[in-house]
Amino acid sequence: MFYKSRKETGLEAAVMMAELTYHSIARKIRNTHGNAVLSILVNLMQLMIMVIAFYAMFTLLGLRSVAVRGDFMLYLMSGIFLYMTHAKTLGAVVGSEGPTSAMMLHAPMNTIIAIMSSALSALYLQVLALSLILFIYYMGFNKFVIEDAAGAFGMLLLAWFGGLAIGTVLLALKPWFPAAVQIITLIYQRANMIASGKMFLANSLPGFMLAMFDWNPLFHAIDQARGFVFINYVPRYSSIKYALICYGVILMLGLIGEFYTRRHSSLSWGARR
Repeated sequence: MFYKSRKETGLEAAVMMAELTYHSIARKIRNTHGNAVLSILVNLMQLMIMVIAFYAMFTLLGLRSVAVRGDFMLYLMSGIFLYMTHAKTLGAVVGSEGPTSAMMLHAPMNTIIAIMSSALSALYLQVLALSLILFIYYMGFNKFVIEDAAGAFGMLLLAWFGGLAIGTVLLALKPWFPAAVQIITLIYQRANMIASGKMFLANSLPGFMLAMFDWNPLFHAIDQARGFVFINYVPRYSSIKYALICYGVILMLGLIGEFYTRRHSSLSWGARR
């Protein structure tokens, strides 16, 4: 009948948030399939199909000569893995629970936990799927060497961070413009099939074409990743700092927008979706 409130310490609040995030990640992974293994297999198949499709396209069109000197499959995978991680994280964050979701009725659940669990579950699935693909390729086809694996993984995290940042902005806009956000998300993901630059090297582009792509932070992340993967490729026209600053600013704008949306949320929004 009577409840005495107790102020939590910073450590207790952090542990509670971490526990909630963990359970939310497990729920997200099982969202598509009741079995978490099936969710991993779906992501694995999507990555494999895209790698095979681009390999066939480059071979049939005779574009293998534009790739970096080294393992051609690593060249393809270094771009596709970052693009897929970025796109999947963006889609997961945009699709996460908003302030009017039924999950928000269960304290101490909040939208920040929903966003982080969506982003981390997408990262977990993508990292596990790409690790399996690299293991299969290494054991069954070619004993490849990655020059700087830690740096390449850092660029993967940068692409993931970009998906989180842009997804947060779109999530903040979603209750106000649900149909428009859905269209923008789809257009952005499809446009980055080309604009991400995963099919070519920045060093090999002429100046007028480079200007068409260097606005995109994902283009910089992918080009820098290839610099870490291959010993004989040194990126000259891309920057980690540029991508990090762009995504950091976008994330701050997204969090401001999400806070504003949460303060003005209304249950009637659920009927508009």
